[in-house]
Amino acid sequence: MLHQYVRQFSQKLVHRRPLEVGAESESPEAHLNTLDLVALGVGRTLGAGVYILVGAVAKVRAGPATVICFLMAGLSCVLSGLCYAEFGARVPGSSSAYLYSYITMGQLCAFITGWNLILSLVIGTACIARAWSYTFDSLTGNHISQGLEGTFSLHMPYFLATYADFVALGLVLLLTGVLVLGARESTLVNKVFTGINILVLSFIILSGFIKGDLHNWELTEQDYKLNASGSTDIYSLERLDPLGSGGFMPFGFEGILHGAATCFYAFLGFDSIAMRGEEALNPQHSIPFSIMISLFICFLAYFGVSAALTLMVPYYQIQPKSPLPQAFLHVGWGPARYVVAVGTLCALTSSLLGTMFTMPWLIYAMAKDGLLFQGLLLTLSLPHLVYAITPGVMALLFEFMDLVDLVSVGTLLAYSLVIFSVLVLRYQPYQILSKKEKTEDKIEMKSEIEGSPLGSGPEAGTSNILKSLWFPPSTIPTRKSGQIVYGCSSLFSSSLTLAVLLLTILSLLLAQWSSQVFSGDPGLTTVAVLLLLLITGVTVIIWRQPQDPTYLYFKVPALPVLPLVSIFVNIYLMMQTTSGTWALFGIWAAIGSVIYFGYGIRHSLEENNEQQPPASTSQTLDKNILGAGSS
Repeated sequence: MLHQYVRQFSQKLVHRRPLEVGAESESPEAHLNTLDLVALGVGRTLGAGVYILVGAVAKVRAGPATVICFLMAGLSCVLSGLCYAEFGARVPGSSSAYLYSYITMGQLCAFITGWNLILSLVIGTACIARAWSYTFDSLTGNHISQGLEGTFSLHMPYFLATYADFVALGLVLLLTGVLVLGARESTLVNKVFTGINILVLSFIILSGFIKGDLHNWELTEQDYKLNASGSTDIYSLERLDPLGSGGFMPFGFEGILHGAATCFYAFLGFDSIAMRGEEALNPQHSIPFSIMISLFICFLAYFGVSAALTLMVPYYQIQPKSPLPQAFLHVGWGPARYVVAVGTLCALTSSLLGTMFTMPWLIYAMAKDGLLFQGLLLTLSLPHLVYAITPGVMALLFEFMDLVDLVSVGTLLAYSLVIFSVLVLRYQPYQILSKKEKTEDKIEMKSEIEGSPLGSGPEAGTSNILKSLWFPPSTIPTRKSGQIVYGCSSLFSSSLTLAVLLLTILSLLLAQWSSQVFSGDPGLTTVAVLLLLLITGVTVIIWRQPQDPTYLYFKVPALPVLPLVSIFVNIYLMMQTTSGTWALFGIWAAIGSVIYFGYGIRHSLEENNEQQPPASTSQTLDKNILGAGSS
């Protein structure tokens, strides 16, 4: 009895949503072309990262080597973007990583992914609103912050912001009203703001290389000490400890790694393209190409702006809350700071619109699947208003940098699950949607098992299994080859995924004891080499299995190496965050666990469908997951 209950409970956790290849025809509401989607992705991504985060990372974590931080974070995000692009071609739906995980990894994995994306969107909204407030305050000569600090000081250092930012709260509520008016209006505003953003960033980059000084990439420790000794900037004197050692990497390679983990936040937003699949014209073609074009444009912008900023201003003189306008003051181009500030406000507004649009649709999709409370399905206007409260309050109370690392951890985990989904799905046979066909599929699988050589004896079974690892009997995916890949790469195939476990241990080893490993410590070096050998063996086994031959406009190249490398990079970046960030993330995960095991697992749409008679015709994923477009 207990065994049967445990088995049924486990089946619920790994219950997967069947996949249907997306149709070429567009939905009746489709109106977004590739240019619209690129504008959406760029507008959503080029926000607080390029205008605010670049200054904070340069001053307290990496110095001029911030350009390398953005390069590392950008490469990691491009790898994840490739996987998003393949899913955009395969499943042009509107639920992003949540839908993708549901298809391949199961219900529990889908909830974890969606819950972490909600965390990223909520805190991301608060971050951008706070950054917008910083920039607007700098245009007024800091009179707003001074007034609010004197009237609404919070007096809780290291936990809350120094003052309650009602400007940030008001901005969130105002833009919520814009979104309630309709998606078409906000899309038009987004395109205008994105165009202004690109022009301003081009001006910043060109100006930086014209007015920049290469000496600022070769500063000595003495230069910093002389400046800091006479500085009234309490932020730099308290937070930079130990002092930078000068040169291009004043905080060493460790500072670059910490900076790269923080800079990953700057690339968040391209996934909003995938969430607009129902509104895209020719989504199988436009979504993947829009994602890759958006990431390329954003990478060039981040790299150019970080280089321009650190060339114009010594890293220890950068003002973290308003780095670019203050940089133009530093080089004697005072009037230009107003142009930059206006561009900053437009970019942050565009990014905030994209973030706030994405969040209600994601929560609506999860509620429609029964994983979140059904009361969230009343209307899309109500969720927009309700969902504005949480990020608005966080923007009111918390500082920008205190929220960035938490966003990065949640999103890195969600992106890693998407990469798993690509790895698993590419090696699986085609899945059919209707319950009748799925029942026939199970009967067929049972007959195959009964008639397979595995039933002839343990020796024959072992021999066939070992042979199939290296020499698959078929050139197209079968259940057996799919199970081999699933067993090597899936979190929930049995108990623990071998690949994830090995990659996690290796990431932890390199993150915590990298100097000992590379200096030749016998014990740690031996462990690292053994882990690499095991990971290589698992990779070869996956590589030997046949792939799904279904034609797609875009496919991730170099499987399975590229997804596994991307997973390793993501886990390694997660290891660079602080223990306080992990503690907050643990609290968020605990809240999600209570919701899922207390409500979602018993009210999921898939669970209810299993208890009903089979449908006569198969239904598309978009209708099952997001009927919001017709609500």
